[in-house]
Amino acid sequence: MLIDRMMRTAAHKQETIVLYALSWSVMLILLALWSLAAWAFHSIAAWTVSNAGVLAEGSGAIQSLRAPDWLAPWIPPELALAFTTLLSTLSPAIEGALNQAPALAGGLSVAVWAVWGVGSALIIILGLVCSRLITVLRRRASPQSFKALQWTP
Repeated sequence: MLIDRMMRTAAHKQETIVLYALSWSVMLILLALWSLAAWAFHSIAAWTVSNAGVLAEGSGAIQSLRAPDWLAPWIPPELALAFTTLLSTLSPAIEGALNQAPALAGGLSVAVWAVWGVGSALIIILGLVCSRLITVLRRRASPQSFKALQWTP
């Protein structure tokens, strides 16, 4: 009887540890994906701002705009052609907006990483809430509650 209860307690602790590990693993994966998304957005936005001068020179310079070298193999040629066609159509509106783009370059990094920090804090808070939820639910299903379910002749 005592050995049976000790085995249930050990199994209960192992299950709890596995749930905590699973919960925090999911949170770390979410944090990694969030970091990757922030980095990708920052890279694309910085690339756009760095090409603002090329676009602001005139509609003839729009044809010289190209995707970054690391992104080019992943973009289908049809999509690149559609992007170039869209840029040539919208060039007057783009030129007006791009005249103000260099002024935004200084605050771009700060804004992206501030949003990343807030999102990271929310993911960590979500992890803490999940840990607390596991604690509460596992306490309800503790080995002492099995005692009431046990039949003794």
